[in-house]
Amino acid sequence: MNQPKQGRQVVLVGGGARSGKSSFALGLARRLGARKAFLATAEARDQEMAQRIAHHQRERGGEFETIEEPLMIATALKRIDADVVVVDCLTLWLANLLLRDDAPERILDQVDEFIAIIRELPIHVICVTNEVGMGVVPDNPLGRAFRDVCGAAHQRLSRAAKHVYLAVLGSISRLKPGPVEVCSEEEPG
Repeated sequence: MNQPKQGRQVVLVGGGARSGKSSFALGLARRLGARKAFLATAEARDQEMAQRIAHHQRERGGEFETIEEPLMIATALKRIDADVVVVDCLTLWLANLLLRDDAPERILDQVDEFIAIIRELPIHVICVTNEVGMGVVPDNPLGRAFRDVCGAAHQRLSRAAKHVYLAVLGSISRLKPGPVEVCSEEEPG
């Protein structure tokens, strides 16, 4: 695979729900560029989700231009004019595609397209995702398909990323480049 454009970073931040990964990604973005964008994949399909989205918007403040795109994130990235973009959340994007009835193979093709685009962008790209493979085996075909697609997508994204972080229990560990190191939320990197 081609390396990202010179001087630009592709970063993958994964972890469990409420583990600190989004806050860490925002802190990293603030350090990487003055012009910041946020590509949101969530949709407010109910009141509780609308409240979550509003909370995340308040957390970001006005310093990030927000682009909402639940499905066509590769296309949306091409239009972003910024120094750094945070894509949050890849697992929601993958779920959106599965719920649209995209076949797992087609979804992984879209992951490959996304990777090809982020490698060519002249900006830093920070991808946030949920690690879903550490739980129980889902009891239904859709749940298992989601877990499997996420696992395959995460492997591909990890290979493409220059930096990989894992958020667990509010602690952020840098996995790549090695050696593994615990990073504080206040001082990403």
